[in-house]
Amino acid sequence: MTAKPSTAIEVLDDLDRAIINRLQLPLPIEPRPFAAVGLELGCSEAELIARTKTLLETAALTRFGPFIDAEALGGAFCLCAMAVPAERFDAVVEIVNGFEEVAHNYERDHALNMWFVLATDDPGTIARVAQRIEDATGCEVLLFPKEREYFIGFKVAA
Repeated sequence: MTAKPSTAIEVLDDLDRAIINRLQLPLPIEPRPFAAVGLELGCSEAELIARTKTLLETAALTRFGPFIDAEALGGAFCLCAMAVPAERFDAVVEIVNGFEEVAHNYERDHALNMWFVLATDDPGTIARVAQRIEDATGCEVLLFPKEREYFIGFKVAA
């Protein structure tokens, strides 16, 4: 599932906050992008990499990686939700996360307590994968296709 929040989030220093903000922007296309970003932030490449690892390990960051726009490549993605019985939640997480089309998966405190994103090579595959997940879990998969695109950045005071 996802990492649980840690108390380390409360003790971010100015450089940690600057790293979180900067890593939401594109990395420079060059042989040592972390060295270039470190220079921007006033730290070494090694310190930037070490702090990024610590931010991930303490769940101050839950993910660091590229964002691939499936639609721009002819594919599709869709936000999905399920109402999973609490006593089956962990088992269903394992099943859902076993599908290569599942991009990420989150637990929510709501009747629809499992939310995940499907990313596929073509738009027609979304419904088929959702059906396979339903068949494998016995839980209905609700599809919430995108109506409009939003770009949301999370910035912390640095």
